[in-house]
Amino acid sequence: MHSRIHVIAAACLVALASSAQAQDGASMFSVSGFGTVGAVKTSTDMGAYQASVRPGGAKSDWNTDVDTKLAVQVTATFNPMFSATGQLMTRVNGEGNWNPAIQWLFAKAKFGKGFSARAGRIGAPFFMVSDFRDVGYTNVWVRPPVDVYGQVNFSTFDGADLLYQGDVGPASINAQVFGGKASVDFGGGVDVKLKNLLGFNASAEMGPVTVRVGHLKTKLTVLGSAGLNSLVGGLKQVGQTPGLGGLVTLANDMDVNGKNATFTGIGMALDWNNIVASAEFTKRRTDSYIADTTGWYTTVGYRVGKFTPYVTLSEIQQDSPTSSNAIPPLPQLAPLAAGLNGLLRSLGQSTTAVGVRWDAMKNVAVKGQYDRIKVDAGAAGLFNSALPGLGGTSVNVYSVVVDFVF
Repeated sequence: MHSRIHVIAAACLVALASSAQAQDGASMFSVSGFGTVGAVKTSTDMGAYQASVRPGGAKSDWNTDVDTKLAVQVTATFNPMFSATGQLMTRVNGEGNWNPAIQWLFAKAKFGKGFSARAGRIGAPFFMVSDFRDVGYTNVWVRPPVDVYGQVNFSTFDGADLLYQGDVGPASINAQVFGGKASVDFGGGVDVKLKNLLGFNASAEMGPVTVRVGHLKTKLTVLGSAGLNSLVGGLKQVGQTPGLGGLVTLANDMDVNGKNATFTGIGMALDWNNIVASAEFTKRRTDSYIADTTGWYTTVGYRVGKFTPYVTLSEIQQDSPTSSNAIPPLPQLAPLAAGLNGLLRSLGQSTTAVGVRWDAMKNVAVKGQYDRIKVDAGAAGLFNSALPGLGGTSVNVYSVVVDFVF
């Protein structure tokens, strides 16, 4: 706890110092930041609730690691054409510590006629609110719906993109093509990597309505997974036995090394009078044991003065098999069969959430949210370290956060 406080305090001092420097005349620099202080608890100890892939998570005791974060962003504008942006964030990472990490660090060039390009570490544009998914203050919910946003746990990529912003008839268009690579530390020595990443992202705003579509393809690799490596090695070893050669092919299919993967999403947002609403529909596909999934959510809220109550419905379905009989039912192969079916275990779950946002101050929002998550029978859902008995149950999740920007 003390190390966490020290990290957050240090980041605050950096932000204040940088802001003061900017105000003293360094006009080429602009400094901003955002953060969240939150606490979450659930009604179960059979699995840990987590908003993204990090160790631990919330169980029946209050947990402050799920949503709490602090970030500082600095942009240097060198001239009307060239600028650079960096963003430093501290939150619980894959190793379970609060070490600050570079989220964004890119150079940008504006070419005129609405075109620009960036190169470096850039926010991954995989969802409708990708650019500000971590900025809780900009969203009505406590956090983006996990049933959709939990499908792809990459928030940045290293590479380049080409942007276009302009008007086409009555619509204001934002379009982007991007390419590069990405990596996420899942904890426990497990790293997931995306290579040869290529995709596009486009949105059109027409009055109070915004529609968005995006697609990416990549090569997926999983490194350092003890369970996966043990299963693949065991299958290859047993596959040397006469009559069991098919297990070698199965091992190669299970080994995630440069396997094709795609992700596609469409979305809509509405901000009309006092009504705020949004919805997304997404599909993940991989040529590996990592599940093919379909996710969706819809949110509707209504502003009443400084308060915005809202309701969200969401679901993630597993489209690929949740078990396999590819391993012969021999007693000596039972551990391998159990390991295989453990990896294929369903992620299916559905969520009903209700909450309220209170704009307490100009740059501060206080939110409370209740989620009821129904985990599919026999499934682990999106919970960390889920015990077998979690499937077929419903879990209550209680969240309170304070979001701020500066």
